[in-house]
Amino acid sequence: MTIKPGDIVGRKSYGCDVIFKVCDIEENRSEGKTVLLKGINVRLLADSPETDLVLMSEEEVEKDRQVFARRFKASGKIMTSKKRGSLSRQGSYGFMQPGRVLHLDGDSEYLKLCLKEYEKMGIKAFGYEIREEEQYKHIKRLLRETKPDILVVTGHDGLLKDSKDLDDINSYRNSYSFIQSVKEAREVQPSLDELIIIAGACQSHYEAILEAGANFASSPNRILIHALDPVKACIKAALTPIDKTFSPEEISKLTISGINGIGGLQTRGKYRDGAPKPRYKYKQGGDIHEV
Repeated sequence: MTIKPGDIVGRKSYGCDVIFKVCDIEENRSEGKTVLLKGINVRLLADSPETDLVLMSEEEVEKDRQVFARRFKASGKIMTSKKRGSLSRQGSYGFMQPGRVLHLDGDSEYLKLCLKEYEKMGIKAFGYEIREEEQYKHIKRLLRETKPDILVVTGHDGLLKDSKDLDDINSYRNSYSFIQSVKEAREVQPSLDELIIIAGACQSHYEAILEAGANFASSPNRILIHALDPVKACIKAALTPIDKTFSPEEISKLTISGINGIGGLQTRGKYRDGAPKPRYKYKQGGDIHEV
């Protein structure tokens, strides 16, 4: 069996518990081929010997997708009811103004999915595909250009193989990059109320990202998080009224990974009611921008 970039695979030694796409293949004379993998449904980055990989069938991939789809649909019902509640408060005279979002993502496919969710909920979002290790270089400029209420910094992460010290930031693939991005953002806006920051991916160093200045971060129990979990947290922030706060426990009811996947601090919402309703509409939702 020959593995090539773009193939959908599972790791035999892990019982194929996570389905991956092959990103890259590195060849070493003594160790053979090492394959770089990214999760299809989870924000996990991993590597594996080629000999440990098996190609996944279309049926297996679809079964995995449906498992996540069912979980996502359940949380989506809660989100939709929140939006309906906002609309009912306005009546025919008023209008809703959710928080404005800047979303940086290391994965272009995930970014497109995220922007669709923002658009579905009527949230104005600016999306940029930037590699995790490069995101911090663009944070300040993008914050000043887009002036968001909420910043999402995500992509892929994961514990390095054989990592034993979970306190050590060097045990993580991209957590240090997320920390740098959060610190850069807090130099522009230090207040947790003025700028809500949601950062991290699968197995990220939760404590260090929070200490850097994030309102919410992954992953308290170093578990895998779904591709859209950061978006769920962001939508909660965007649709919670400005005069109310929301808790990590409320976020956990919306995400697939729950409180073990994303945690953080009590935070003030960014939603405002407005009146009268504008006569002329403009397209809402996100666009992918060049860096």
